Amino acid sequence: MDIFGFAMQMEKDGEAYYREIAEKTGDKGVSTIMNILADEEVRHYQILQEMKTCAPDLPETKVLSEVKNIFVKMRENNEQPTPDASQIEMYKKAQDLEKKSQEFYEEKSGEVELPAQKELLLKIAEEEKRHFFLLENIINFVCRPQSWLENAEFNKLEEY
Repeated sequence: MDIFGFAMQMEKDGEAYYREIAEKTGDKGVSTIMNILADEEVRHYQILQEMKTCAPDLPETKVLSEVKNIFVKMRENNEQPTPDASQIEMYKKAQDLEKKSQEFYEEKSGEVELPAQKELLLKIAEEEKRHFFLLENIINFVCRPQSWLENAEFNKLEEY
């Protein structure tokens, strides 16, 4: 299997995993966020599919600002998540998958021949890194809902 075929399968698996978490979580907001992440994996899949034949452009996304707004709405509506250990383990597994995806794209960017493909793989790696930090914030939010929004680390994340 070539780089793009393997990467496309990773993105499909990631989408399926995020949809599974969305179904299993008891929190509407977190479910929405998981579906947003699943949609991002679909977008990555489509970009990789196009990349096999050409060098598509990676459009900007607003996933971090969307997610932050969802967290703010949850807080305003007093929707306090319950820290379920199995739920937190699912988020940690998803975080691990994002880290592995980031490392994969960084590594494979050195193996492609076209500069445009290299650049695109590095951009996808950067998005995977942002997803990792997003999941970290979800874990913190679920574990410590009262202090999460004041976390300065979330505010330091770059916009897409």
